[in-house]
Amino acid sequence: MADGSGAVLAKTVGAIDEIDAALWDSLAHPPGAPFNPFVAHAFLSALEKSKSVTPEAGWAPMHMLLEDDGAVVGAAPLYAKGHSQGEYVFDHHWSDAYARAGGNYYPKLLCAAPFTPVPGPRLLAQTSAARAGLAAAIRSLAQRMGVSSAHVNFVGEEDARALAAADYLSRMGEQYHWFNRGYESFDDFLDALSSRKRKAIRRERRGAVADGLAIRRLIGDEITEAHWDAFWLFYQDTGARKWGQPYLTRTFFRIIAETMKDALLLIVAESGGKPVAGALNFIGGDALFGRYWGCLTDYPFLHFEICYYQAIDFAIERGLARVEAGAQGQHKIARGYEPVATHSAHWIANDSFRDAIARYLDAEREQTGMEIVALKDFTPFRKSV
Repeated sequence: MADGSGAVLAKTVGAIDEIDAALWDSLAHPPGAPFNPFVAHAFLSALEKSKSVTPEAGWAPMHMLLEDDGAVVGAAPLYAKGHSQGEYVFDHHWSDAYARAGGNYYPKLLCAAPFTPVPGPRLLAQTSAARAGLAAAIRSLAQRMGVSSAHVNFVGEEDARALAAADYLSRMGEQYHWFNRGYESFDDFLDALSSRKRKAIRRERRGAVADGLAIRRLIGDEITEAHWDAFWLFYQDTGARKWGQPYLTRTFFRIIAETMKDALLLIVAESGGKPVAGALNFIGGDALFGRYWGCLTDYPFLHFEICYYQAIDFAIERGLARVEAGAQGQHKIARGYEPVATHSAHWIANDSFRDAIARYLDAEREQTGMEIVALKDFTPFRKSV
């Protein structure tokens, strides 16, 4: 499918592997931009090759390319969605309202990294003109398809500006990130906390290994097939409890172990040499991204140790600027993670429905902004810090 005007052409392709990987990655990670693993060609390809993302699963790839005089100047990971699962920007109540009014909310268009609530680039381009072209092209595609809406989730600042200029509505969300303020060690980080919070974290770290557990951090080839088999059991357990069934297939983890091994950090807890819990992280250019966690048996404080404290340790050792530990969870605040705003953009076809959504988003942004400000008072840092 293509739509052109003069020398500029926007077209869609039905599989990421139809696009040259080096070309895609040059747009996803232009010079000077930090590596974001979730818009890398290898990550998106693994989702499709593993059958984690398929039309039958409600994710039909329609990746967009923007050409100028025959040269590709922009790209976007784009999907026709048959539901709202796996997005982490929740619009289920929008779809319910649309259906009650007699409309079909699905399919809709979604520009996002599937199953990944990580902010980052979505309109992949090296110029503001190309980003503007992609924003307009996604909207035009939605109009031609006659779908209810187009959504761009977890966008960065440059994308947000381009989308707002293209008549998308802005939505604010909330996450909790840890920031590295030049710490040289975990104890250095602890010194920035109040005495009570510092003692609580030390107590939790001791408690996490009180049953004789050993914590190991594994990168790349250190992660064996046996580790992946164990982690798959952890992931299935968590996925079944959170979503009813896991989104990702076992094959997905096999593929990324081959194609993205240097970007993977697996933190495992072992009892008697046998893995009993684990957390999979992706290593970005300036951040560590905590993604999947699971365990076979509940151990006090183990989740905090594996998912939060070990991640902080690793980020300090690597000199990474922050740790993003996933969506939701105000309990992260007491562990040094701070509330931050996230952003998404939404184009709504129906004018009346758009007006209603716009009013809702105005109120939601105000409420979310107030909550972020209020929660900052509960961070564990000493007031002088």
